[in-house]
Amino acid sequence: MVDAIRAAGGEVYGVTSEPQALASRAQEDWGLSFECVGDPHQEIADAARQRGMLDLRTSEVGEFITRDTSWGVSHPKGFYQPGVLALSSERLLYRWRSVPSRENMGGAGGRPMEDYVWRQIQASLADTSAADAVLDETPAIKGKPPPFFIFSMMLMAHGWFLRPKAFTYQDDGVNPMQRFPLVLMRLVVFIVCWIAAFASLPTIWVGAALAFYAPLAILGIRKVYVTFAVETEE
Repeated sequence: MVDAIRAAGGEVYGVTSEPQALASRAQEDWGLSFECVGDPHQEIADAARQRGMLDLRTSEVGEFITRDTSWGVSHPKGFYQPGVLALSSERLLYRWRSVPSRENMGGAGGRPMEDYVWRQIQASLADTSAADAVLDETPAIKGKPPPFFIFSMMLMAHGWFLRPKAFTYQDDGVNPMQRFPLVLMRLVVFIVCWIAAFASLPTIWVGAALAFYAPLAILGIRKVYVTFAVETEE
């Protein structure tokens, strides 16, 4: 899609609330063909908001995220949630923003498909008499996010079932979301092991082990539910 946009005379930028040094490292590690711009003080986001282009949601950076990074987190104004803004010199061609909720894994899922966004931009470009594009509240998204309880268990699996661990960039060249399949397999193996234990070992022993582990799991899942609080559109 990036090539198609450039062929049409446009350009693509990725804007993040991370510092520029981290944005540049991610761009290089992930082999992105477009420039990533660090905006830790949210000057770009504020300009878009003040001009009525796009009002991105902002979330605070809590201990849940900062403790699992291998680099220093610097978000003086928090971090903003995903959004898409396409504009020409005359008008807004497309805009979408994420409203974090448990249904979209706190903003980690429920994002528009690239080809869908490009089709919306092309349609706006073709209609030269159209006004600014309205906020897209029902985009075609990339698959359906898992139920929030499963997502909570996946975060527990990512932390080896001792505590929830966020899928954050670790400066290791790996896109955090690429860890999802491995963590999902880890969760499946974990469940299968419990089933096998109940089937092959004395129930009282396995039940006691589960009773001992349950409070730890409950605390971890509750932490996820509290962290990813439900938000609604204003």
